[in-house]
Amino acid sequence: MLALFRRSLVAALAAVPLAAFSSLPAQAQSIETAAKQAIIIDHASGQVLMEKNADELMVPSSMSKLMTVYMVFDKLKSGAWKPSDRLPVSETAWKKHYKSEGSLMFLPVNSTASVEELLKGVVIQSGNDACSVLAEAHSGTEEAFAEEETRKARQIGLTHSTFKNASGWPEPGHLMTARDLAVLSRHLISDFPEYYPLFSQMEFVFNGIKQGNRNPLLYNTPGADGLKTGHTEAAGYGLTASIKRGNRRIVMILNGMTSMKERAEESRRLTEWAFREWETYALFKAGEEVIPDAEVWLGQAETVPLLIKSGIEVTMQRRNRPDMKVTTIYNGPIAAPVKAGQEVGKVVITAPGMTPVEVPMVAGADVEKLGFAGRMSTAFKRVIWGKKG
Repeated sequence: MLALFRRSLVAALAAVPLAAFSSLPAQAQSIETAAKQAIIIDHASGQVLMEKNADELMVPSSMSKLMTVYMVFDKLKSGAWKPSDRLPVSETAWKKHYKSEGSLMFLPVNSTASVEELLKGVVIQSGNDACSVLAEAHSGTEEAFAEEETRKARQIGLTHSTFKNASGWPEPGHLMTARDLAVLSRHLISDFPEYYPLFSQMEFVFNGIKQGNRNPLLYNTPGADGLKTGHTEAAGYGLTASIKRGNRRIVMILNGMTSMKERAEESRRLTEWAFREWETYALFKAGEEVIPDAEVWLGQAETVPLLIKSGIEVTMQRRNRPDMKVTTIYNGPIAAPVKAGQEVGKVVITAPGMTPVEVPMVAGADVEKLGFAGRMSTAFKRVIWGKKG
């Protein structure tokens, strides 16, 4: 009695956030980049706009400080730490960095600094010494902290990242992928909205020394508000960035460039490409009626409306928008009894260069099953006359 029903729909656009928070593989035509590893992701939909060697293990340099920041944000959100808490600058942490050629917050040995100051030292000044102080306060030693970072990374979906220290200072085995950095960035943005604005702060003065944020996009790219640069001889120049314009936000990771100039120019060029060539389209609101009259078999009502379970947004290249198809699929007629909210089918959205998106359809009302006499009458009419029940 049941048949697979498919209907193509012309979707009305409406502003609605995507319920799902998932990463989707790229099927898009990519733009070339000078970066050795790169990925650009639409933050809301998870659609990958471009990628290059995104799953290749790489030296992340100071971009791995973002994991240290995640760990500290987590402490603050849980209430275990307060921004005003003061942490000690041990001789171990101080000695590890004071003669190095790496970036410093310039923390005096045997002094203290607040968690808020140390976070600014990490995010704005890229201070390796600040990372070590936070790591020791968090886990006792920086080595133990790195192990905790790696465990937490696995829990939040960083499948290929391994941390050996808190700062990204070159050390064998301290490796990430561009895709993992994108996942981490999306978590920082979504999990800690109350702390995320720190990434857009332009400068910070500590110990009488003023240092500016090293993110080049903050100075000349509209909508840029994070996250972190990186540079070592082994890795080249890198940037983990996020840019929001209107309702759209992209996350971009670039690594392996040859100079600060190339990093700045390439990141601006790719940002403009992502916003110029791609668009996010809101198709359905959560609970919106998709099919008003799906047939019901042996029910007290002959039809039931089908609703979209969650809102749908899709991100695609603008030139592919005319070729987008929205199809509903369900087995019909739907056998009674039917409960409101029961999943009975799905909506599938496809377009060239875009990963197909599928969202469940649910029944919009209860439909009770007919009594014995009603079922017999309906079955008789169906068999003899082909009529609906």
